[in-house]
Amino acid sequence: MAKIELTDVSIVFNAHPQKRVSLKEYLVRGLFRPSVNPPMRVHALTGINLVAGDGDRIGVIGHNGAGKSTLLKTLAGIYPPTTGTRIVEGKICSLFDIMTGFEPEATGWENILYRAYLQGETPRSIRGKLDAIAAFSELGAFLNIPVRNYSAGMMMRLAFSIATAIDPEVLLIDEVLAVGDLAFQTKAQARMRELMQSARLMVMVAHDLVSIRQMCTRVLWMAHGQILRSGPTDEVVDEYVAAMHRQAQQALAA
Repeated sequence: MAKIELTDVSIVFNAHPQKRVSLKEYLVRGLFRPSVNPPMRVHALTGINLVAGDGDRIGVIGHNGAGKSTLLKTLAGIYPPTTGTRIVEGKICSLFDIMTGFEPEATGWENILYRAYLQGETPRSIRGKLDAIAAFSELGAFLNIPVRNYSAGMMMRLAFSIATAIDPEVLLIDEVLAVGDLAFQTKAQARMRELMQSARLMVMVAHDLVSIRQMCTRVLWMAHGQILRSGPTDEVVDEYVAAMHRQAQQALAA
């Protein structure tokens, strides 16, 4: 069983404004006075409530900086709530920041193990997946050399192959990934569709409203760290598109 339950969740970050300070100013003031620039509190999420379970396919839309990616990272357990409660049940597959956990001096084979362990695999569970991950990556003998020698495309191939090797119950996606050349992208998109169909619960952030309409059963429209609207996919997306058109017209008229 897969389950997500967020109750009055808020995320607050302390951001320290940067200011160029001359050596003279630092010597005269910095050594003897406390900072005149206290940290700024950024409310990334405010009062988020969300309940989802088996069969739900949730899309998250909104402008850049609306809090969409922060919401996904909260669901993944990367950001603990500042206030409120987070409950997520089920094996999570997070398709964002997929380059996390790579050791440049280690080989491709070694990095498969390191990254898989971060995803919750065990030495026993990953043993039967090694050959499949290697085959999907199409990196062949390159898996025997340190990944610092890989191109960016090769790194993305390996990262994607590892990230999508588990059988998720809760699938979290931040935009649709473009991985490698055209042939590999086609294969990666097929893998993504398989994951979306097999996962018990999916939450997907995307600016591509066509994909949202095709893949999601309901949508969260976020703005300024809050859920502005939640409901059936077509209904919420239509309202969002109409609102964006009004904003564009107002901007042109100003």
